[in-house]
Amino acid sequence: MDSRIEEALAITPASRARQRTIDITTVGARTGRPRRIEVWFYRVDGRIYLSSSPARRSWYANLVANPAFTFHLKNGVRADLPAVGTPVLDRGQREAVFSAIIADLNQPWNPAGIRQPVEPLGEWMAGSPLISVEFPEEDAR
Repeated sequence: MDSRIEEALAITPASRARQRTIDITTVGARTGRPRRIEVWFYRVDGRIYLSSSPARRSWYANLVANPAFTFHLKNGVRADLPAVGTPVLDRGQREAVFSAIIADLNQPWNPAGIRQPVEPLGEWMAGSPLISVEFPEEDAR
């Protein structure tokens, strides 16, 4: 993988909103048509995740129905990365990842610029989508 791409994916809690902002192109669960939207990604224990504050999200339904998608980097480097999304359903893993995301977003200096306070862990556990992202081309190497 290109070092500029690796750097763009290596966000930390110190990363700003712009650095976390990507687009994803999913295949519509009902329509079968491509859908491109802007989202944030998170990095927890070296893994990439997609999530949002508690709510139903069409991008999540699309990834459950059609896990292959495109992860579009657009800040610092432009790249369209083939990816596969897997819903995170294990309660322990969800709790660990959401705890890290909430801690990241609730930093006192809040580099991402998100309004605070972020919803409590229980609300995220009950109502937030969580997708683990893999980049299959890298797995083949």
